[in-house]
Amino acid sequence: MAKLKKVIEEVKKILKKDKRGLTIQELSDAIGVSRITVSMALMNLAGAGLIQVRSIGNCKLHYASVLLQKTRRADGGK
Repeated sequence: MAKLKKVIEEVKKILKKDKRGLTIQELSDAIGVSRITVSMALMNLAGAGLIQVRSIGNCKLHYASVLLQKTRRADGGK
């Protein structure tokens, strides 16, 4: 479970920075974990209302929601 929490935090950081929307594969490549692990992290974030998902054809793009954008980072928002 500790690994999943780390992946969730990494996904949050990446989605806050990247406004174009990312696929599970892109997130998986960026973090260096399996697509399944990223998928579980995204399900947690979606359940908490922290991300939005947009389907385009057979792809799903994941974006930080307004709630996630407003959360302050641990480094003081820098």
